[in-house]
Amino acid sequence: MLVRSLKVQNSFFFPFDSLQTISKLYAPDSSFRIFTWQIKKDAYVFFQRGAIQMRTDDGSLKLYPLHDVSMFSKRPFDSVRTANNWIGAIYYRIIEKNYNGKNIYTLLGYDDFTISSNKKWMDVLTFNEQGQPVFGGPYFSFKNDSAKANKKQVLRFYLEYKKEATTTFNYDTSLQMIVYDHLISESDEPDRKETYVPDGDYEGFVWENGQWLHVSKIFNTSLQEGQFPQEQKILNDAGGINEELLKQQSEKNKKKGNN
Repeated sequence: MLVRSLKVQNSFFFPFDSLQTISKLYAPDSSFRIFTWQIKKDAYVFFQRGAIQMRTDDGSLKLYPLHDVSMFSKRPFDSVRTANNWIGAIYYRIIEKNYNGKNIYTLLGYDDFTISSNKKWMDVLTFNEQGQPVFGGPYFSFKNDSAKANKKQVLRFYLEYKKEATTTFNYDTSLQMIVYDHLISESDEPDRKETYVPDGDYEGFVWENGQWLHVSKIFNTSLQEGQFPQEQKILNDAGGINEELLKQQSEKNKKKGNN
């Protein structure tokens, strides 16, 4: 039914907002959009499915179905792939970069991996000379991370963590970085990814010279015991006014009013 709907002229601009169980993401430059969803085979196995719809000048359908083969791939992070052997994920973010005149799209996605662990993926999508989608590539560097400098090159990146854990893995526009939780084994069993949980630190990737450069620690400020992060306050704890902060906030409000 979805394909039949997509065959309607100019369907690229139809939002399909009634499809609540399917992720629908437009590229920032609106050159394509990508549909992804998952199918639950049983309590232990999930399959991802997807399709890339290209924007066409005449409004006709140009579609690339995505076939998930991740469950048959022992090393899903070290190979460049096509739509026919895609490493499946439910995508929730597309970040567009350009390097040497080539558009490079970074995809962030979620995988309901096993009964005891989840994965979050960071993959790179480009299009070859024939306009066909290509997933993965030499877009990740750990050269500035002494602990991982000798790490074998990966062509896509993922986190695997405990099923019940909540993890951050997204693009921070203010930092211009991809930020994610640093994970540790809660039971000191590093070989068991289903025991991994966030420890309060953050790692990330910053875009430099056509690659995502790994940053081992993003925030260097540590809180003392009993402290907690909080926003700056105009009034201090004694009820007095912080004049400098009030002035700064007034200037910000003026700028907002002029925009």
